[in-house]
Amino acid sequence: MFRFTCFIRSLIFMIVMVMATVIWAPISMLFAFLPYNQRYYVTSRWNVFIIWAAKVICGIHYERRGWENFPDEPAILLAKHQSAWETIFLLMATPRPLVFVFKKEITYIPFFGWAISMLRMIPIDRSKGKDAFAQVVTHGKKRLADGQWIIMFPEGTRIAVGKKGTYKGGGARLAVETNTQVVPIALNSGECWPKNSFIKKPGTVTVSVGKPISSEGKTAPELMLEVEQWIEAEMRVISPQVYQE
Repeated sequence: MFRFTCFIRSLIFMIVMVMATVIWAPISMLFAFLPYNQRYYVTSRWNVFIIWAAKVICGIHYERRGWENFPDEPAILLAKHQSAWETIFLLMATPRPLVFVFKKEITYIPFFGWAISMLRMIPIDRSKGKDAFAQVVTHGKKRLADGQWIIMFPEGTRIAVGKKGTYKGGGARLAVETNTQVVPIALNSGECWPKNSFIKKPGTVTVSVGKPISSEGKTAPELMLEVEQWIEAEMRVISPQVYQE
């Protein structure tokens, strides 16, 4: 009975999310003439609505920890990635506008991709290898100088609950190249919004923000190791029931 109820609620939520996207993306594009911060605010109202709808329809609540650790200066956020939930939540919840680094194909998605194309994101062509990272550095420096924060998911893809992916060094390399501090973020969204699952489960997602880690005088591997150790240790604090070792 519980699974059937979750299915019905998930179905309703999916319909609501699709309708909201189809409606809000064209509305957002109507405000393309506005200054960046205002354009960002208008577009991110979609995120606010989706997180609210997930709470009301699917029972997915959230808890924030360590929000005071966000610095009032340039930063690169490196976060655990279990679900689509954090890509929606973090964009609307962080103190400064976020810039995502993602594959350029996402910008081709009707409505959704069109809307985020207006938000100074950094789309990359992964087939270009080193040239792709050079573009990330070039655009990243501009975004940081303009007051935005850059967010990356070191594991590269969504990781199943209780598992650890391979932490890739792109975010740490960018931090070292730009002499920018990084902020590690741990979260357990996959327990409510599992990877590759239509079913959404009621519960509370904990989003825990660590203290900024300086990149000064460190190599990218050294910096990434610090980030990895903090995130994985914090995951065992917020989700002890899913880690056996």
